[in-house]
Parts: sequence; C-alpha cells; structure tokens
Amino acid sequence: MVTSAVDTTLTDGGHLEEPAQERIGAGRAFTWLLVVCGALGLLASWVITIDKFKLLEDPNFVPGCSLNPIISCGNIMKSEQAHAFGFPNPMIGMVAYPVVIGIGMGILAGARYRRWFWLGLQAGTVFGVGFVTWLQYQSLYNIGSLCLWCSLAWVVTIALFWYTLVHNLKNKIIPAPAALRNAVLEFHWVIPVLWYGVIVLLILTRWWSYWSTLI
Repeated sequence: MVTSAVDTTLTDGGHLEEPAQERIGAGRAFTWLLVVCGALGLLASWVITIDKFKLLEDPNFVPGCSLNPIISCGNIMKSEQAHAFGFPNPMIGMVAYPVVIGIGMGILAGARYRRWFWLGLQAGTVFGVGFVTWLQYQSLYNIGSLCLWCSLAWVVTIALFWYTLVHNLKNKIIPAPAALRNAVLEFHWVIPVLWYGVIVLLILTRWWSYWSTLI
C-alpha cells in the first residue's frame, strides 16, 4: 500500500520530510507470510543448532530427526557442507529469520519502508535461496542424506524469496514490463508450486530404490 502524497509533514526544524508515498507497506497476506515463514525458519535453525551442540558434546548422539538411512540429520550435521562459512550453517538462520519476523511485525504495527529497504530484503532472500539451493544439491548428490528441519528451512526460504519478489514487482520497486508484472500477480502461485514439485521429484528419483521398498 502506498500512502497519499498529501501526507507530507513538517519536522521539528520546519523542513519538509520526504513524501509519504516513498514509504511502502505490504498486504496482510504477505505480511503474515513474513511472520510465519520467519518463525518456522527460526524454529528449524534453533532445533538444528541445539542438536549440533549435543553432537559436539557426544559424537554418538543421534538427532531425533534421524529416522532411516536417507532421512538422517546426523549425517548432514557431520558433513563439511554444514560449516560452509566456517561455523554451523543454522547460525545464519538464527540471525536472518528473526529479522524477517521483525519486518513483518513492524508492518502489522503500521510501519512503511522505503524502496532501498525492500531491495535490501530482496537481496537477503536472493542470498538465502541461492544458499539453500546449493545445500539441496549437496544433500542429494554429495552427502546422500536428508534433514527434515533443513528441508523446512528450504521451503520457507523459497517462499520468502518468491513472495518478496512478487511484492516488489507489484509495487514497482523492481521495474518490469506491465505484462510481466500482471502475469506474476495473477499466477503468483505457479512458480512456488513448480519449484517445490521439482524438489520433491528430485528427492524421489534420487532414492527411488529405497522409497520403492516402503510402498
């Protein structure tokens, strides 16, 4: 939502502030998506971090989400890829997801943000979705295991990236042809459905010999 241009106010010093239309809010659905996805991502990061500490204390510790040879959080936590930047990956989520929650709660309280702020959120989600895509590849084809909590982080990060992009296109924060913008707004659900579908298909085909024994 963009507030009216007549909402220009004076500062205490008598100088005009920036026009209120330069501050952009968000729709209720997207706002709640920020809060809910941020909370789920924080939960996943918290559980993985706690289990990682337990694993460091006891190398024989088996995380609760290690269910079978494929769904094995322990194998993921012990891998080199779990410390991509020299520290446990979920620590990134422990910082990033609370920021997302804060943004959403701020909007619920009536906050409006400038264009550069929304671009910053977009940049953060681009990094996030790029990182989880790399982790997906590593999990499937190098480590050979899945972590359910990691998968939850993948799901929410993809949703945050895509719907932040939809929001920025809708409000013309990111310029795009009108036809593209209208198509994205009308069929916004198509991309995430296809995206999640491809991930599920890759998981099924990667370990089909195992999944088929469960049928």
